[in-house]
Amino acid sequence: MAGTQHTPPAFRTPLAFRTKAAARTHVWDRLSAEKLAAFPFPPHGRIPNFTGAAAAAQRLFEVPVFAQAKRLKINPDSAQRAVRAEALRRGIDVYVPTPKLAGGFWRIEARAVPPDAVQKAAAMATMPRWAQHIPLSDLPQMDAIVSGSVAVTPSGKRCGKGAGYADREYGILLELGHHPVPVATTVHDVQIVEDFPQTATDEPLHFIATPTRILECPPPVEGAQAAAMGIDWDALTPQDLAAMPVLAELKHILRAAKP
Repeated sequence: MAGTQHTPPAFRTPLAFRTKAAARTHVWDRLSAEKLAAFPFPPHGRIPNFTGAAAAAQRLFEVPVFAQAKRLKINPDSAQRAVRAEALRRGIDVYVPTPKLAGGFWRIEARAVPPDAVQKAAAMATMPRWAQHIPLSDLPQMDAIVSGSVAVTPSGKRCGKGAGYADREYGILLELGHHPVPVATTVHDVQIVEDFPQTATDEPLHFIATPTRILECPPPVEGAQAAAMGIDWDALTPQDLAAMPVLAELKHILRAAKP
């Protein structure tokens, strides 16, 4: 991969934020004010869809690990619909965590999707026709991961809408014994900011694709890959466990695996 490309001056956002919440609000407000958000509206409170999402998806597949992948885990948000569609078009099987992890994971086998149905198979509203629920024990090793983001930094930090689902999905795979793989996101250029705080279980980014460029993030700083410990079980509330039965499924698998 070539090195990090220079940021187009019109998009440059040299802002460091003291909290993730401040970074999120800045990005949501800017996408809205500059009419860079796409349906669904408003962008606030969600992984925002953005103008140029299809172009960013195309750029992502310029990265060899994504272009050559056989299996990708891709988030279910509208902003990454074009990524899911392009993966299926290329014959890549797509694994999608259900919204809020309420229903575990779905698998969409590319060979089962006719070429004229790719867009519908990639859209959450019509995806169930082609998707199959897959138990955690049947999840294969992924070649790479695509996560949705609200704000990101060139150093590889990401923050979502604040619920922590992407970090938990990453942790689930690690708890299952999967080895870490490259993680990417697609965002508008204005979603890239200088800095914001990071926590120990944040999913690290390796690539950022925008409508104009690809950023290859430097190796995470010490401590940034602490998510490799998997799920922070102590941080989960009874309400979390009730809302995400997949975590109970994971606990059962881990108990069964103990000698």
